[in-house]
Amino acid sequence: MHTPRISASSYSNTAPLVWSFLYGSQHGNVEIILDNAPARSAELLTQDRVDAALVPVIMSQHIPDVRLIPNVCVGARERVRSVALITRGAELADVKSVALDVSSRTSVILTKIIFREFLGFEPEWRDAAPNIEMMLDSADCALLIGDPALSISDFEGSVSASSDVHFADSKSAIRNPKSEMLKYDLAQLWNHHTGLGFVFAMWMTRRQKCPIDFAAARDEGVQHISEIASNYEPEIGLSRDQMIEYLSDSISYSVDDSMQAGMKLYFELAGKCRLIDSVQPIRYLE
Repeated sequence: MHTPRISASSYSNTAPLVWSFLYGSQHGNVEIILDNAPARSAELLTQDRVDAALVPVIMSQHIPDVRLIPNVCVGARERVRSVALITRGAELADVKSVALDVSSRTSVILTKIIFREFLGFEPEWRDAAPNIEMMLDSADCALLIGDPALSISDFEGSVSASSDVHFADSKSAIRNPKSEMLKYDLAQLWNHHTGLGFVFAMWMTRRQKCPIDFAAARDEGVQHISEIASNYEPEIGLSRDQMIEYLSDSISYSVDDSMQAGMKLYFELAGKCRLIDSVQPIRYLE
């Protein structure tokens, strides 16, 4: 009997969606492939090497015959904390160049939309490995995603930059107290300009049917967030309570109406900015 193969990134924010397959009631039901980069999961799904994958949502506009698993996602209603633009104190309005962490195409396209549509200009784009010091040595601003972005803390002890610095483009910059870096949360920037939530990744399949209950896996994983937080605490450098806050409050694992509308608008703006060839209808697995 065929054992389904699935793929997902190994970032902490995906852990509640895969916990059941690794340690819980669905352990042994699937073969799971984990990789640091969400783009790798998209590649495996495009090549038809897995039955389903947790994929950046923009890939639903590119992968042939793909269907989304409904209502299970990695998203944010207002603030995500782990997808951010980082500067050495510069306002986004003054940025001339951006180093892009290309691990997730969704975040790269969201960054370009924010500059083109909301800030009204386009800086020079430079692809880069996710090393913040090297990125900021070569550019005014860096797009960082996943746990590397989360490790630049904006939790308790951080000071809102808007309290002592004027930001014409947003009030979402947070000054990291250990450096001169400013951290602009991409979901918060999106929400500031649209009033909507944002979906970063969803499970997708190219099969007509999928026997895996991803919603049940999500629900089981969410029940173990405290345990997951303890596992990631030493890797990321945040406290256990901060990790629980991040996984429980910042990340949304279900798609609400605001996030659904945000995904639709995101695709429309990606098409308007010619960042995708054309806007494809969103197709869900029935």
